[in-house]
Amino acid sequence: MSNTYSQIHIQVVFAVQDRVSLISPTWKDRLYKYITTIIQNHGHKVLQINGMPDHIHILIGLRPTQALSILIKEVKQYSSKWINESGFVIGKFSWQSGYGAFSYSKAQVPMIVKYIQNQEEHHRESTFLEEYKGLLKDFEIDFQHEYLFKPIL
Repeated sequence: MSNTYSQIHIQVVFAVQDRVSLISPTWKDRLYKYITTIIQNHGHKVLQINGMPDHIHILIGLRPTQALSILIKEVKQYSSKWINESGFVIGKFSWQSGYGAFSYSKAQVPMIVKYIQNQEEHHRESTFLEEYKGLLKDFEIDFQHEYLFKPIL
């Protein structure tokens, strides 16, 4: 796109189906690299990626050449397929439908990078749902509790 200049920073958050803690420390770094490659292959930049066994955070420098919804659909689709083909879980792995997407200014990026890097520490004090509801409230996004991520089974 000639003469198109942008600076779009989006934090994307999504969860494992039924919020089951399936992402193992033994293969999570490979998962993050795989997801990073998917995003980079579309011309976007991964600024930070991390998560917990039941969910993931990705801070993306998004180019305006692709809709975020299409990118995240592909990230979830291809990473689920990769996890299943790699045999990392018993049964079938999938991500829950939906995701959260939150935009930030350039000045906020270092704070969000640190926040994503420190997920383990952060979740000693709050659950994923508390964190997610907090993001929705901070960004003044209306939501209905029954449509949030499915509860842990």
